[in-house]
Amino acid sequence: MDALIPFTTSGSLVDLVDKKVLVVLRDGRKLIGVLRSYDQFANFLLESTVERLYNGFEFADIDIGVLLIRGENVVALGEIDLIAEDEIPLRQIPLDEMRAKLAEVEVSFRVVKKLTGKKRRERDSAIKDKVMASMGFVSEKHEGDAY
Repeated sequence: MDALIPFTTSGSLVDLVDKKVLVVLRDGRKLIGVLRSYDQFANFLLESTVERLYNGFEFADIDIGVLLIRGENVVALGEIDLIAEDEIPLRQIPLDEMRAKLAEVEVSFRVVKKLTGKKRRERDSAIKDKVMASMGFVSEKHEGDAY
């Protein structure tokens, strides 16, 4: 009977050893490598590790090699299905090109972030109203059927 209870501790990771895994870190980085070892604190030792950068359906890899990841920085860990991985419509581009594209995205994000005061409140209010309307709710400014 006890054999039917799934592992809820680090023992549940034993099946992932020597398999290709994706690790998502707290800072948003995505690492792909072969899980070689782990401990009770969920510290991971990855081999043949790359950091993968994404922009839409394009990606670029930064080679890292052997990497020890402290468990408290891990958000998610999962095995990569090698067959399904080949079917994903991603296109690899050179790292320099990816960095340039991500820099453009960063600049546009900063421009949007600089909106302050009334303009920012108006924009946020308009976005909120659209989202609420799409969900079937009435915005706070309008009278609905609630009392």
